[in-house]
Amino acid sequence: MRDGTIVVAGASLAALRGAEALRAGGFAGRLVLVGDEPHLPYDRPPLSKHVLTGEIAPGATTLPGVGALRAEWRLGAPAAGLDRAGRALLLAGGERLPFDRLLIATGARARPWPEAGAAALAGVHTLRGRDDAAALAAGLAARPGRVLILGAGFIGCEVASSIRALGLPVTVVDPAPSPLTAALGQVIGGFVAGRMEAAGIDLRMGAEVAHLEGGDGRVRRARLAGGGTIAADLVVVALGAVRNTEWLAGSGLDADEGGLSCDGACRALDAAGRPDDAVFAAGDVARFPHPVYDNRPVALEHWGNAVAQAAHAARAMLEGPEAAGPYAEMPAFWSSQFGLNIKSLGLTEGADAVAIVQGDPRSARFLAVYGREGRTIAAVAVNAGRWLPAYAGAIREGAPFPPITGGADQPHPDPVPPGLPAQAA
Repeated sequence: MRDGTIVVAGASLAALRGAEALRAGGFAGRLVLVGDEPHLPYDRPPLSKHVLTGEIAPGATTLPGVGALRAEWRLGAPAAGLDRAGRALLLAGGERLPFDRLLIATGARARPWPEAGAAALAGVHTLRGRDDAAALAAGLAARPGRVLILGAGFIGCEVASSIRALGLPVTVVDPAPSPLTAALGQVIGGFVAGRMEAAGIDLRMGAEVAHLEGGDGRVRRARLAGGGTIAADLVVVALGAVRNTEWLAGSGLDADEGGLSCDGACRALDAAGRPDDAVFAAGDVARFPHPVYDNRPVALEHWGNAVAQAAHAARAMLEGPEAAGPYAEMPAFWSSQFGLNIKSLGLTEGADAVAIVQGDPRSARFLAVYGREGRTIAAVAVNAGRWLPAYAGAIREGAPFPPITGGADQPHPDPVPPGLPAQAA
C-alpha cells in the first residue's frame, strides 16, 4: 500500500517515527496524526531530569524532524472510539477520520493517586507529559520544605535525583524492599539504595502510604499504613503507568490497561486473537509476543522500542506482514540517577539468578547478568555501558548462564538469587 489514507492515533515518539518511516518507505497518500495533547511530539527522558533542574525549558523538548514531516496534525483532539467496520477513528469533538490503515500509538499515562480528592490537592503531582514536568518544576521553584515521592521505580528514583540536585529535602516511600526491585531485583536495588542514602535521600523502603492529607486545599502530610505520618509540601506520585486503551472499548480489540494485544507484525488482535489487517500498534501501548522470550506477550516503555517498533509497523503496513516478519528488537533501557548511568538489555522478569561478571559494585562500575533455568536472559550495566554489547548475542541465543568467563576485569561470577518479585501465576 503506497496511497490512500493512514491515520496515526497518537502524537508521541512512536507516532512521529512511525509516520516518518511510512514516508521513507514510499507512502504518498494522506497522513494524519492525532494527539490528545496540544503539543507537537516531544522527548520524554529529559522531563524527569533536565527540565526539573531548570537546565532545559519544557518547550525545548520537541523532537527533531517534526517540521520536515509531510502530514496533517490534529492536536488537542483525543481519540474517543474506533469504528473498525466503518474504518474510522472517532475524535472527542465528534469528528470521524476515515482511514485505510490505522497506526495506534496512544502510549501510556501516569497512574494517579487512587483517592480522587487527595489527588486533586495542590502540590500533588504525577510526571508523564510536558505539562506535568512544567507544573512540577514550578512547584519545585517555590522551594518546598520537603518533597515526598511515592514509588521507587525508575521515574521515582530519577525525580528524586533531580530534586536532590536542587538541594531540596526528599523522602522516598515504597513498599518494596529496595529501589528498582520490580525491574532489577534487590541485588542491584540494594546498591542503588546506598547511593540514594549517600545523596541525602530519606529512604523508607518496606513502607506504604495509606492516605494523603491536606489543609486549605494543599497537601500537608502522608499517613503511613503502619502508623505515623510524613510532613510534605509537595508530593510526586510515581506508581507506574496505565496504557491509553480505554477509548478502544467496544471496538472488539483485545485491549486493557496493560496494552493492546498485537501479533509479531504489529497488527492489532481482536478478542478471539485474530489480526486486523488495517489496524496496527507500536510503542508503549502495544503488547506483543517477543520471540526471544518464548513469544511471551510483553509491553515495553522504552525509548528505543518506540522507535524500532514504529518502523516495523510502518513496514508491515506498506509491504505486508510476511515481508516485515516478526518484531524481535532486543529490549533496551537506560536511566541516569545519582551519578549512575544504568543501561539494560533484555528482560529480567522471571530470572532465578544474577551474577556480577564485570567490575565491582564497590567501584560503582560493574555489569550484572541475569539467568533463568541456566540460560542468559538479560544484562544490566552500571557506569559500564561499553561491556553491554558483548552480551547481546548471548541473550538472544539463550546462551548458558553466565555466558562469558575468564575475561579481563572480571571477578569470579558467583550467581545469587536476584531478589525479583515473584511472577504472578
